[in-house]
Amino acid sequence: MFFAFNWQNWKMPWQVPRLLVLCKKPQQNLPYHVTVITPPPRSLGVHAFPPNIQCGETVHVEEEPYIVSAVTYRYQLRRGQYEQKQKLLEVQTTSRYIVNLFLEQVLQNS
Repeated sequence: MFFAFNWQNWKMPWQVPRLLVLCKKPQQNLPYHVTVITPPPRSLGVHAFPPNIQCGETVHVEEEPYIVSAVTYRYQLRRGQYEQKQKLLEVQTTSRYIVNLFLEQVLQNS
């Protein structure tokens, strides 16, 4: 076998056009499924929030303030790797959050 190499089309490594590689994971773009955990639980729908939202933060859904109680990520095994499937956000109304704080203090003092 004979391989022909064309020296006229050969380029130095710094002359080769480079590809732009983005490292942003597509899982970060998933919206959050928001649920109020006060009995009875009810869904507030699907909303977009920043990917670094944490417990204790205040979020506004439908112009109502809520306090984040829990952030849950659900994963699914696909082709030998875990992929993020869903983001869940459990919230409480601000009044219920204050009542729960008060009741926890009363319980600790008794």
